[in-house]
Amino acid sequence: MLTHAQVWSAIDRLAAQAGLSASGLARRAGLDPTTFNKSKRVTPAGRARWPSTESIAKALAATGTTMETFVALTHNGDSAPARGVPLIGFAEAGAGGYFDDGGFPAGTGWDEVAFPAVNDEHAYALEVSGQSMEPAYRNGDIIIVSPAAPVRRGDRVVVKTRSGEVMAKELKRQSAKSIELKSLNAAHPDRTLAAADVLWMARILWASQ
Repeated sequence: MLTHAQVWSAIDRLAAQAGLSASGLARRAGLDPTTFNKSKRVTPAGRARWPSTESIAKALAATGTTMETFVALTHNGDSAPARGVPLIGFAEAGAGGYFDDGGFPAGTGWDEVAFPAVNDEHAYALEVSGQSMEPAYRNGDIIIVSPAAPVRRGDRVVVKTRSGEVMAKELKRQSAKSIELKSLNAAHPDRTLAAADVLWMARILWASQ
């Protein structure tokens, strides 16, 4: 799993390779010049702040860098060996037979995608279809999901209900009785689910955009 320090170090290396400062990289990507500044990497309360996948995607596009190269930069610039990660379409995830009750990949019918620097042996990939998760995730994007990773407020998650519905949302609040989810697309409503109606919830680690 990529750490906070690894991701920010990769951004610094990406900027250096392009002959830019962190601020210069942000400007080239069409972002606020302070987006990648060191002062933005930790909140005033001391909590780690992660760069958004959108800002990273813009930086990669601005420098002509692939996601695979960026992930390699998280490992001090050394190429990280890719391994096969189970892959199905997001729409298929609601069907039976692909997951056990804990949200771990199970059964047959999975494809495979090579992805570097994923250390969670239970991680899997979902391919987004449609526009319901824009602008966070677009049609064709691959999201890497870890059913074993701890989930905290503010994390982007994949949730499966006992009725078979699968959705990607942001976790707003979780209690013993309910789970409040924020939609990634403003055109779609937020959701509040009874905890008893949720089969499993897993954190989204990364998006290949």
